[in-house]
Amino acid sequence: MTIRSRRETVTFKHPFHIRGIERMLPAGVYQVIADEETIESETFSAWRRVGTSIIVPAESPAGTMEMLSIRALDLAEAQRVDASIAND
Repeated sequence: MTIRSRRETVTFKHPFHIRGIERMLPAGVYQVIADEETIESETFSAWRRVGTSIIVPAESPAGTMEMLSIRALDLAEAQRVDASIAND
């Protein structure tokens, strides 16, 4: 079984919350890492997501980052909420 990591950039225009992270995160650009493993059969090969992480500013010390494990569905919900907020 092979595992790969895909990196994607997501942007939030407003402060946001993701289920599983206790604090509100500031608006900005974030790196999301999706870990996937192969699903192999005799007729096809595919990838299945087995983990999702987001890199966020750490609470302290200032300027440090931390990688937090999240669910892909919770990230999608946070993006949906961010997109639905009217621009001021």
